[in-house]
Amino acid sequence: MTSQFFRLSVIGLAIGSSLFAQAHGPTGGGPAGGGLGSKGPTSTQPTTIPNNTTTPDLSQHPLFITGKVTLDDGTSPPDAAMIQLVCHASPKSVGRTDSKGNFSIDLNNRSARASLADASEASSGSYAGIAPTGTTNGYSTTGGAGATPSYQVNTMDRDLTGCDLQAALPGFRSDVLHLASHRDDPNVGIMIMHRLANVEGTTISLTTAMAPKDARKAMEKAQNDLKKDKWEDAEKEFQKAVEIYPKYAIAWEGLGRVQEHLNNPEAARKSFAMAVEADAKLVPPYLSLAALAAGESKWPEVSDYTERALKLNPVDFPQAYLLNSMSNFYLKKMAIAEKSAREGLDHDAEHRFPRMNEVLGAVLMEKRDYPGAAEQFRKFLQYAPEGSDTSRAKKQLADLEKVLSPEAKK
Repeated sequence: MTSQFFRLSVIGLAIGSSLFAQAHGPTGGGPAGGGLGSKGPTSTQPTTIPNNTTTPDLSQHPLFITGKVTLDDGTSPPDAAMIQLVCHASPKSVGRTDSKGNFSIDLNNRSARASLADASEASSGSYAGIAPTGTTNGYSTTGGAGATPSYQVNTMDRDLTGCDLQAALPGFRSDVLHLASHRDDPNVGIMIMHRLANVEGTTISLTTAMAPKDARKAMEKAQNDLKKDKWEDAEKEFQKAVEIYPKYAIAWEGLGRVQEHLNNPEAARKSFAMAVEADAKLVPPYLSLAALAAGESKWPEVSDYTERALKLNPVDFPQAYLLNSMSNFYLKKMAIAEKSAREGLDHDAEHRFPRMNEVLGAVLMEKRDYPGAAEQFRKFLQYAPEGSDTSRAKKQLADLEKVLSPEAKK
């Protein structure tokens, strides 16, 4: 039940004065932004994939595919898995499974695909089941799991030649289905998911299964209140859920998210800490605590929380690498900052956290690697979502290009 509340991809840095020794060098080595120490993180949407790598422009008639996702032992996934269409090496989320692992998706339902793009896809995980208004569990119900075509259509046409289908769920990797082999059959069969050996952390708390009926009922009411933007009512229901069942980790996480939205960071911090205490392997609370600490420039805490999150799951949370890199930049641990940023970029194939390129550019400027820094600032500007503050990065890149120009070397 992925949520779009996680907003780490737009955390800005206010990295100080000139990092150049030359009198004519560029000014300011830090990523664009309004100064993380002065204000907390803000909400954002994940970065969309550039137009030159998008999936084919499919025709306007319904284009249904159906299938099933299972684990390698034959059981259903522990949470809803995203279904991704991969064309030209670019994954696009097109739907998700139901509670039994089944999916039925209209690939031409653009509104459903847009709502999926608004969520934090595979790297975010389960955030207490909080869903944005007008959606179910963070995703549009139109064309999603369980949708039934009103009439039979030819599912696989030539537009999908060369495209594959895969499932995505934190802590797992799926087999890939080649759609060309299912050209005349809308049922693509079974995709099998395998648990990653080095992933101990989860996005689904094991404490949930032991929640009493009344606690689960309060949790459901809280989720429904959030769908209606009734934040105060949701807070009361989350509080009721954790009072009935103090080990309800995802309810504590949900309560913290609501308290954060209601501008009560101290209460949110306590709730996130309670979520960690209830289930030490649940990853999202660590990221929430790291984000709150970053908003107050408590960089040792940010480093600690993100290290704990990455130890639990080093695969599915590139935003943890982003915060870890930022914290180590401020702690003047440039080697660690560079390593974290590069590893984060390796785990962010969809470029949903372009701020990582900006942080890496700042680190490379500190190392006097000006060509490398310029390359990272260019990538940040290439992948930054529309509306982002890119003015500082543009200034840094312009100054770097002046220094690196043949005329400047004469």
